[in-house]
Amino acid sequence: MNNTITPLTEDIMAPKLDALGNPVRLKLYRLLVKTGEQGLGVSTIQEKLGIPASTLAHHLGKLVQAELVLQSRSGRQIISCANYPMMDQLVNFLTEACCQYEEAPRQNDQD
Repeated sequence: MNNTITPLTEDIMAPKLDALGNPVRLKLYRLLVKTGEQGLGVSTIQEKLGIPASTLAHHLGKLVQAELVLQSRSGRQIISCANYPMMDQLVNFLTEACCQYEEAPRQNDQD
């Protein structure tokens, strides 16, 4: 088993952010985040968002490809849920260098 950790780079994280850059996908993702780890069935998502099945399939596919959504099968139903560890990695990536280049307050030259 390979236990190496891939460093998070802009090249790895940009497609994930790109997937969230569509308003429908962002709404879908936020719905799944709010739902929790139990996730939602595709028919329930479709009902809550009021979008056609083909549109939902397209947007879910983009989020799954970006590793932001996980899917599993429960009988004949597909359950989708937010990939919380990936969400945490994405937020950490965006905030890890927060304020690193913050300048010290400048002294007023008129003192």
